[in-house]
Amino acid sequence: MFQRCNLVFFSLIVLCVLACREKTKAPVTPPTTTFIIKKDTAVVTKESGPVRPPIVNITDTIARKYIVLYMKDSAATSERISNKLAKIYGTKLPDFIKKEKLTITGPPMAWYKTNTAPFFFEAGIPVNKKPAKLPKGFLVRNVGGDSAVVAHFFGPYALTSMGYDAITDYLSDNKKKRKGLPYEMYVTEPVGKDGKTIDPYKVQTDIIFPYK
Repeated sequence: MFQRCNLVFFSLIVLCVLACREKTKAPVTPPTTTFIIKKDTAVVTKESGPVRPPIVNITDTIARKYIVLYMKDSAATSERISNKLAKIYGTKLPDFIKKEKLTITGPPMAWYKTNTAPFFFEAGIPVNKKPAKLPKGFLVRNVGGDSAVVAHFFGPYALTSMGYDAITDYLSDNKKKRKGLPYEMYVTEPVGKDGKTIDPYKVQTDIIFPYK
């Protein structure tokens, strides 16, 4: 399982990210097969007691293609990840996108490459084209276009491991092998126009596992 941000700094990151997003949503690639997983039993955590479980919709599809402007970084602690991602999503990428007159074409995304310190990660925002020149520390990659299992996750971000587990089980049951690193896309804004936090069970995070 790959390291993901905890709920507290995820909310901070997404707030910064979505402040720079355009309001027009990118079209969604139609799925080929959809499986809906709903668990009725509560998830128990030591910190907060019984928690309502998330809803995880598993889709076997072709991942949408994106050109992603991104940055690589690392951190010694999860708190440092929070600070660094907030800067990447909140200022570094948006400032460069604005300067180069690029258009944001999809939700922000992230790759988490390790689950122990030091934590290595990549954070990006889809754009309409590759910039003519990239300053030091800025990179571009193409993602999507291949077969992928996607978990459309609705619930507290702290429970996203259930989405990863659901995809892992699906791949195993269907004798499919993962291809490359999974990545996350932060589809829904966690805060409404009124500034109030949205019910986490209405907030969507997509977890994408390319496979072969």
